[in-house]
Order: sequence, then C-alpha cells, then structure tokens
Amino acid sequence: MVQVETVAQFGVIFLLFALGLEFSAAKLRVVRIVAVLGGLLQIFLFMCLCGITASLCGGRTSEGVFVGAFLSMSSTAVVLKFLMERNSISALHGQVVVGTLILQDCAVGLLFALLPVLGGTSGILQGVISMTKSLVVLLMFLATLSILARTCVPWFLKLMISLSSQTNELYQLASVAFCLLVAWCSDKLGLSLELGSFAAGVMISTTDLGQHTLEQVEPIRNFFAALFLASIGMLIHVHFLWNHVDILLAAVILVIIVKTVVVGCVVKGFGYNNKTSLLVGMSLAQIGEFAFVLLSRASNLHLVEGKLYLLLLGTTALSLVTTPLLFKIIPAVVHLGVLLRWFSPDSLSEIGFKGDSFRSDSAKRFAMMLHGSHDL
Repeated sequence: MVQVETVAQFGVIFLLFALGLEFSAAKLRVVRIVAVLGGLLQIFLFMCLCGITASLCGGRTSEGVFVGAFLSMSSTAVVLKFLMERNSISALHGQVVVGTLILQDCAVGLLFALLPVLGGTSGILQGVISMTKSLVVLLMFLATLSILARTCVPWFLKLMISLSSQTNELYQLASVAFCLLVAWCSDKLGLSLELGSFAAGVMISTTDLGQHTLEQVEPIRNFFAALFLASIGMLIHVHFLWNHVDILLAAVILVIIVKTVVVGCVVKGFGYNNKTSLLVGMSLAQIGEFAFVLLSRASNLHLVEGKLYLLLLGTTALSLVTTPLLFKIIPAVVHLGVLLRWFSPDSLSEIGFKGDSFRSDSAKRFAMMLHGSHDL
C-alpha cells in the first residue's frame, strides 16, 4: 500500500506540472479575487460550520474545526484530469476552479501548522508563529522561483534542446528532473510537493518552450495519473464499507450537497452568474487527496481516533469515486437550469451540450413537474 501511494504521488506531481505548463497568468489574474478571497472564505466557513456543529452535538470543538478544514480540501488531481479531458481549463468556471485549487494547495502548509494547536500539543501563540513562518517561507520561495524563471531557466532549457537528439529523450529527462527538483525543494521547506511541481510548470511556461515541454511530459503524466486514480480504490476498507455502507453513503451525499451549496454561494457572492457558481460548486464537491495526509497527521496527534478516522477515510475515497459521475451529469444539470430559466440559453453551447434526447426529455419532464405546467 505504501509503495502504491508513493508511486501514485508522482501522478499528482506530473498533473500539476502539466497544469503549470498550460498556465495562463492573464486568464487567472481575472479570477484572482474569487480564487484567493473566495478560497480562504470557503475554508473558514467550513471550519466554523463544523466547529459549531460539533459543539452543539456534544463533541470537541477542535475536532469539528479539523473536520471543517478536512472537508474544505478538494481534489486537485481528479478535478484537473476531468477539466483537461473536457477542455474546460480555459472556461470561466474552469479558471475559478483552478485558482481555488491552487489556493488550497498553498493553504496546506498553514493547515499543517494549525493541527498541533487543535490537538493541544502546542499553544495558540506558538501556532500563530508557526503559521506566520510558513507564510513567510512561501512568499520567499515564490519570489526566488520568479527570479530563476527570468534568468537561469531559459538558458538551461535551451542548453538541453541543443544537446538533445531527434528523439528529445535528454530534454524529456531534464524536464522531469527539473519538476522533481523544485517539488523536492518545496517539500523540504515545509510546503507541499504539489505546490512545487505546479510552480516548476509555471516557470517553464514563461519561456518559449512551454508547449514543447508539455508534449514531452504528457505520456508520463497520463501513466502516473492512472496509477494515482487506481490507488484511491485501494484506500477503501471493504469490510468497514460493507458494515457501514448506509452511513458512508449518507456522508458522501451530504458532503456533495453541502460543498456544492457553500462553494456555489461563495462564488455567487463575488458577482458571478448562477451557471458559473453551480459549475464551480459541483466541480469542487469532493474531498481531496490532501485530506489523506491531513488525516494521517491528525491521527498521530490523537485529534481524531477510532471510527471517525475510518469514516472520514471511507467518505473521502467514495467522494473521489463519485467525482466522474458528477462531471457526467453537469450537462444535464445545466440543461435543466436552462429549462427552469435559472441560466441563459447560451449556457448549453458554452459547455458543449450535445442535446442527448433521453436526458433532454427527462429534464423537461422534471421541469414540468416542478412548475406544475405543461406549457414549459
């Protein structure tokens, strides 16, 4: 299991590296406010909501706050995989989703610093100092990479191109090594591997060789991404799932509904239309792979124990499994929204809806039932 998880980690690294290579600073700059402020607001709302719920139910507030932080994480690897397959990265909702996921990756270091405070192993002052230190390290790391991207990286890539043969094998190895080097440095600084790999891709995307590099690493990315998705299935404890299938299914449905509503409302609060808010909410309606790392760390600090640990583990794995289904029903949901006049008719063409007759007729019948009218 540990070996599979280790290999699967490369899938996440290369997915984010490829995303960084396709990164468009101009497009992401448009959604930076909702990505940064909205992403932080989502995390804060989930922590408050779960903390209050835990207090009302007689549980520990610190445990509820951790569960809120746990639930606020969405799956960077899985969501990006489906956005890329549907060519939705450049769409408005895709840019908001990508920006929010990047913010969550940056926030992981701060959440790790918060865990000892919630677990009672360190004081509040020590926790604040630790989080401040993580933030300073993050800013210094990004500033250093920005300088290197303008100076050393273009020279290094051109050198590799000049030394490569027609097969470009040396350039391919150099690109992978560069990605892993930056990711390793990020990890050693107490940040995340994922943040480092994305930053490595962005550094190369600022040069003229961004598209060429993406073509070289794409086969490697697809292979390791498949291993990552397979490893998710191995995390499910079948015996526990069978004995508590009703609770786990209810928890997954609750997570999907609550995350869709909360994220959708936050995006709507920043002035986006109903369609964009719903698509962002549905895209982020799962618990991410970072949650496994947070859960392991919280278990070591005795912040969560026993059945709650297994429940959160099973809910996370099942929510990731249901993500492909959510992406498949998005066109039908948007079509239904158009019939109910929640969205503009242009929404169908924007997401490439094909007008499948079965889904179209079903959506119409459902809309008639809600309105109580056959004139629709």
